[in-house]
Amino acid sequence: MNKDTLSHIGRFVILILVQTFILNHINFLGWLNPYIYIIFILLAPLNINKSLFLLLSFILGLTIDMFGDSGGVHAAACLIIAFFRPVALRTVFGLSYEFQTVKLGNTGFGEKLAYVTLMVLTHHIVLFSLEIFNFSHILLILKKTLFSSLFTIMITMLVLVLFRRNDS
Repeated sequence: MNKDTLSHIGRFVILILVQTFILNHINFLGWLNPYIYIIFILLAPLNINKSLFLLLSFILGLTIDMFGDSGGVHAAACLIIAFFRPVALRTVFGLSYEFQTVKLGNTGFGEKLAYVTLMVLTHHIVLFSLEIFNFSHILLILKKTLFSSLFTIMITMLVLVLFRRNDS
């Protein structure tokens, strides 16, 4: 097992612990939560085996669901953004992604923000649509998606800037 693999395992475990024991208890204004555990999916290596990546993403979401008793909505949302990630990377980074030369730590703030925003919005719209599961509450779904996304994007960008590595 190399240093990068250990780093990814550590990130996986730490993000789950921080999410379940700290962030899930914030509930700012009664409904606003940051969901930074998806940083694991955002920062996964580009060359990771796709089946393994989907499995790890599912396990990540399922673990959050088990701690939060949320019935699988996080697992579904994680699986969807894991499937969507290549599209988001291609959209934001273009040829750099095609040639596997994207290193998130070396990208500009604007590109990083666009990528994080696209992934977080996708995750949150799926998460809250499944959680509420009633189109008569579409305004509530949109409100939770918008405000939780803004909160998550802010904290995710802060984490990415504070814990930046040049080779990630």
